[in-house]
Amino acid sequence: MNSDDALKLLKIHKSVLARQFGVTALALFGPTTRDTSGPDSDIDVLVTFDGPATSKRYFGVQFSLEDLLGCPVDPVTDKALRPESRPFVEREAVHV
Repeated sequence: MNSDDALKLLKIHKSVLARQFGVTALALFGPTTRDTSGPDSDIDVLVTFDGPATSKRYFGVQFSLEDLLGCPVDPVTDKALRPESRPFVEREAVHV
C-alpha cells in the first residue's frame, strides 16, 4: 500500500479509533512513507493514547488498522520508541 492510500484511510477512521480506543494522534512512518514497502511489508504507525496504552487499547488499534489497511500493522507508542530510533521516526513521520 502506498503512503497516500494509507494516510487517506487513517484520516477517515481516526475519529473511530479515538472513540473506541482513546487514540489522540496517529503518524505513519517507515517504508510506507517512503513508498519503498514491498508486498510483504507491514505498516508502521506511531500511536498516541489519551491514557495508558493497555493491552486492550494497543491490540484493539492493531487489529482495527489491520482490518482497515488489509495488511499487518506495527503500532508503536511514543513510550516504546527506542532512543536510537526516535530521531529517524520523528524526521519521517507523517501525522494524520
